[in-house]
Amino acid sequence: MLLAFSVAPSGIPADPAYAGAGGAADASVHDAVAAAVRIVRESGLPNKTDSMFTTIEGEWDEVFAVVKRATEAVGKFGSRVSLVIKADIRPGFSGELTAKVDRLESAIAEGS
Repeated sequence: MLLAFSVAPSGIPADPAYAGAGGAADASVHDAVAAAVRIVRESGLPNKTDSMFTTIEGEWDEVFAVVKRATEAVGKFGSRVSLVIKADIRPGFSGELTAKVDRLESAIAEGS
């Protein structure tokens, strides 16, 4: 399975150590996103992060376990968490994190 997700905090964190400047919630969420991406990378699953989503590849249970841990980490940065998930569930296939893009690039090149 390929699973793309985006997770972001909102509201004031319960722990002031996770608040932005002056103790208020910071408009930038880069620290919270960094905490989530760190968990994804430490998982050992194939992954890629872009400006909008992090995509991970693996089996259902292992992928969702990583998303849960990443969401919990982001939760420290706010009183609420927004989580967006999109999945491509294709049993029997692996390496699709790069293979799908490779097939797309080949199709574009052939059409030139």
